[in-house]
Amino acid sequence: MHLFLLRHADADTEAAHDDDRRLSEKGIAQAERVARFCEAHGFAPEIILTSPVRRAHETAKIVAGHLRAELIVVPWLSCGMRAERALDELEGCKRFASVMLVGHEPDFSMLAAHLLGIPAEHAITIKKASLSQFELGIVRAGFARLEFLVPSRLM
Repeated sequence: MHLFLLRHADADTEAAHDDDRRLSEKGIAQAERVARFCEAHGFAPEIILTSPVRRAHETAKIVAGHLRAELIVVPWLSCGMRAERALDELEGCKRFASVMLVGHEPDFSMLAAHLLGIPAEHAITIKKASLSQFELGIVRAGFARLEFLVPSRLM
């Protein structure tokens, strides 16, 4: 399985609750840049799973619209996701050749380290609107191969 991790794009800082923060103009541009990058390089996930948190959902919606991919909101991708839970959930996605997850930090950095079987502390930092791809032959910790990690500013 090709697994793409996309951290949500830049969000406004003003909101009544952190979960309600919407994408900033910069964030909208970042999400569109990611979508164009995926189109240009033939990255077309069959399914995009997103956190229900507004900034992640808005990022995913922009990318899914460009790529014409099915978008599903899943609560387990909310802030505070545990790497073990993500692997359990991905086990149910093995029928797909490629899956994109849209979520948060530090969750994605910890998931990336877990996938690679390396200590999480300071191993990988996934910046806003960064896209990474892992090859998962087996959906298990330590069995992934990092294909790339690209920040949006280089797309």
